[in-house]
Amino acid sequence: MDGPDQSSPRRLKGRCLCGAVRYEVADAFRYAANCHCSQCRRTTGSAFKPFAGIEHDRLAIVTGEGSILRYGGDGAHDVHCGRCGSLLYSVVRDGAYVHVAMGTLADASAIRPTHHIFVGSKAPWFSITDDLPQFQEHASG
Repeated sequence: MDGPDQSSPRRLKGRCLCGAVRYEVADAFRYAANCHCSQCRRTTGSAFKPFAGIEHDRLAIVTGEGSILRYGGDGAHDVHCGRCGSLLYSVVRDGAYVHVAMGTLADASAIRPTHHIFVGSKAPWFSITDDLPQFQEHASG
């Protein structure tokens, strides 16, 4: 008897605060960062948004498609739960990728943020105290 297919990454579960929207995403993120831009701060109500990026087709809404609130245009928008307001992910790069809000993951991902972006506009009351690289805007390279 064969074991599980080792070539397929495991699927992570995620959800909003109230549980109306649930999603699954492959644990195959391409990158992860902490974003300090003013829009991420506003949408999360926090000093920064820890996110992990992956191709859009690797994320699937499992339940609650009708409860989704989309803020923004076709190629770039935020996806929130329309009931509790939780930010679940952002669609970026003309719709090709999503930035999953790591705080909505119910399962632990293999990836961790590797850098801070948009520190040039970070909240003045917040101090970054780790040793991760910091970029004034997008990460270079």
